[in-house]
Amino acid sequence: MFDKILSRIGAAFNRYDIPYMIIGGQAVLLYGEPRLTRDIDITLGVNIDRLGTLLDLARETALTPLPGDVPEFVRQTMVLPALDKATGIRVDFIFSFTPYESQAIRRAKKVKILDRDVCFAAVEDLIIHKLFAGRPRDIEDIRAVILKNHSIDMDYIEGWLREFDATLGEKKLLATFREIREC
Repeated sequence: MFDKILSRIGAAFNRYDIPYMIIGGQAVLLYGEPRLTRDIDITLGVNIDRLGTLLDLARETALTPLPGDVPEFVRQTMVLPALDKATGIRVDFIFSFTPYESQAIRRAKKVKILDRDVCFAAVEDLIIHKLFAGRPRDIEDIRAVILKNHSIDMDYIEGWLREFDATLGEKKLLATFREIREC
């Protein structure tokens, strides 16, 4: 089920020239432990001014936007949730165009799924995204990913976390990451 949707979406992103990367549970399946996930989270390297293009892409890939007032919802949340009605799988398109996200998308790893290239977050960027989410499930995902991947660029992760901590002030992302690594 997921393979067909990921392949379809990956091909459409290439046709529409929208930079993206798969994050969340689907990326954890690539780098970590098998686990149940019911959705697909996709970070887009575009601003909401490309919403019309994304809506065309959604229609083409048989995804139905969930909000009643799509433009207003996206303006408020920077997310377009959609549903593949045939499978019940939810797909969240997350608009982002920060320098970090742009770099992370450029670093994305291309994975062949049903003969199509699909871009997944690099392992380091998956860890960073999971740290931001910070739920207990995310922390467990990080532990599993670290255990399964021995060539993680820890300096890259720590550099970005240090920068985010300085920018955000109150978050202690770097300290949390170091605690996770020690366990």
